[in-house]
Amino acid sequence: MDRRKQAIAFALAWLAYATYYLGRRGFGVVKKPIHDALGVSEVALGRIDTAYLTAYSLGQFASGFFGDRIGARRLVGYGMLLSAAMCAAFGSLSSALAFGVVFAVNGLAQATGWPGTTRAMADWTTPQTRGKAMGVFSTCYQVGGFVAVWFAGALASAYGWRGAFFGPAVVVALVGVVILAFLPPAPTASVAPGGSATVVHDATPPDEAEVRRERREAQRAVVRNPTIWLFATSYFFVKIIRYVLLFWLPYYLSTTLGYSTIEAAGISTAFDAGGFAGVVAIGLLSDRSKRLGRAGLASLWLFGLALACGAYMLWGSTGKLANVALLALIGAMLFGPDSILCGAAAMDAGGPRAAAMATGFVNGIGSIGPILQGLLVPPLAKHYGWQALFPTLVVLALCAALALLPTLRHKPG
Repeated sequence: MDRRKQAIAFALAWLAYATYYLGRRGFGVVKKPIHDALGVSEVALGRIDTAYLTAYSLGQFASGFFGDRIGARRLVGYGMLLSAAMCAAFGSLSSALAFGVVFAVNGLAQATGWPGTTRAMADWTTPQTRGKAMGVFSTCYQVGGFVAVWFAGALASAYGWRGAFFGPAVVVALVGVVILAFLPPAPTASVAPGGSATVVHDATPPDEAEVRRERREAQRAVVRNPTIWLFATSYFFVKIIRYVLLFWLPYYLSTTLGYSTIEAAGISTAFDAGGFAGVVAIGLLSDRSKRLGRAGLASLWLFGLALACGAYMLWGSTGKLANVALLALIGAMLFGPDSILCGAAAMDAGGPRAAAMATGFVNGIGSIGPILQGLLVPPLAKHYGWQALFPTLVVLALCAALALLPTLRHKPG
């Protein structure tokens, strides 16, 4: 394997997915300023989230399907350019309906990110070391989320809420151009019996018709695989929790605890910072955990997430230090299994011919969950108060953990 190209592919895929977050996190940071400046109601803000997430979920299936066909470079590069255009458009608009339409198109563009970048990672990794590689790689959305929230908060504070969209649009577009110009193509790979891939740069390219046939069969097998459905079911609950916190945590901190917009944005980054440690740790452990396997390890961490959310209910409001520490713990317990389920575990199950299809499928089914949060969180807060939020997250974390238990009956791959 060409180590230089492998390093370039890893670095650019990491940079690309981290940068995608600049195009999606700004709205969560500036919901309150938009509400105050334009009179957009909480219900309308939730519906804008729903429009984005519906498009994002549908886009995952399409991106997974096409990612295995057109390759990572084109899928990611053009997806980033479209997302940048939608961010710029969002910052130019002033009505809830227009926000919803533009953010929905942005959802389709953002959906190219994970199937595309995991396709690149599948091209340049092997199953034996994939947990470690994907654990390190998955820090992209911890760093990306952290920087995106800080960047949006700083721009909103300095230039108003519209600045939180114009600035990211420029950066996302520039990185998209870099991907189109420099992301290395996949190396030639021969597929051995049993589904493992051996990278061979000097081998005679395989027959294209045979490759297409194998790819079609592998993609159909993804849909029929019960283990992938269990991953997707668990990920459904994981993504509800994740997007409730991504989209509503700054608003929750401002509304319930009285923090300013910039304070709430800063404190909420503890959630992403904790996730950074979580994804690296679980990735390293998953390559060595032969007894539990990747899914069993993820289930164990999700039980830990339920405990962390319960601790936040008791002590999260006692001060800024406790708030930051507990949000970091929640981030570690959530993002660890998140990265495994839609990353290494799904890639292993999809195999070398359908890695993007598998990650897109798990992410697509999982992304149905976040669609619901935009419809459920505002009514929940209205009828039961914001104090009902974290008890709800405890229940969801337990559901995610339990969904993975049937996978323990099977020997990990």
